[in-house]
Amino acid sequence: MIIDSHQHFWNYNPTRDKWINSSMKILQKDFLPQHLKPILDDNGIDGCIAVQADQSENENKFLLDCAENNLFIKGVVGWIDLKGKNIDNRLAYYKTNPLFKGVRNIIQNEHDNYLLRSDIQNGISRLSSYNLTYDLLIFPRQLPAAIALVEKFPKQIFILDHIAKPNISNSMAENWKKNITVLSKFKNVNCKLSGMVTETEGFIFNNNDFYPYIDHIFKSFGPERILFGSDWPVCLLAANYKKVTEIIKNYLKSHSKKTKLNVMGLNAIKIYNL
Repeated sequence: MIIDSHQHFWNYNPTRDKWINSSMKILQKDFLPQHLKPILDDNGIDGCIAVQADQSENENKFLLDCAENNLFIKGVVGWIDLKGKNIDNRLAYYKTNPLFKGVRNIIQNEHDNYLLRSDIQNGISRLSSYNLTYDLLIFPRQLPAAIALVEKFPKQIFILDHIAKPNISNSMAENWKKNITVLSKFKNVNCKLSGMVTETEGFIFNNNDFYPYIDHIFKSFGPERILFGSDWPVCLLAANYKKVTEIIKNYLKSHSKKTKLNVMGLNAIKIYNL
């Protein structure tokens, strides 16, 4: 089974969705399950994981409703206020829904050491009790804090989104390379091959631009902790769904059938307990 481990849905709301600015007009509309399903079918994708794009519990309800009404959505990574005093109550509530698989917060908009805050770490410390994953949405400058976080919580399953969003068009930054190596030493951390096309200058690229970065992710995490994700519809800023999948599939051509199956689906099934 081939699983897209990272995509989004929304009913576009210009007041709520201010992050979709004037340079992102292609995203200023609704993106819903009925829009994605034919795209998945055309690309031979069997299912997907819907990931939060808005930091609210309304988002959780919306995504869970999407999943409950569309069997191809295999799980939801939602949002929880990690600083909330009633976090156990909220986690217990969402854990009653088997489609709620994990939590994500938009850390990339926070300061470099945000993940080191005691209230944030207290929230993250509760997730493993409910068998929920935590997606790390960060920039390269936040990798040191992420390393300190995952070291502190060895029983928590973490997934690094978008390979930490390095600038693909530039030569590989040594700090990104070194920190990815260190982060990968913690076996409770996994990594999504996602969100790369939108980290290119002017959204101009060729497939070879990505391969040094993917090489390093493979060298660091190995084939059993890497997940394919499209980041649809955000990827449309730079490339259509078919192109995004082609980048990964072409890279995997020289790998074993087992590695292909792991990266394109089996790892997502295992890590997110689908």
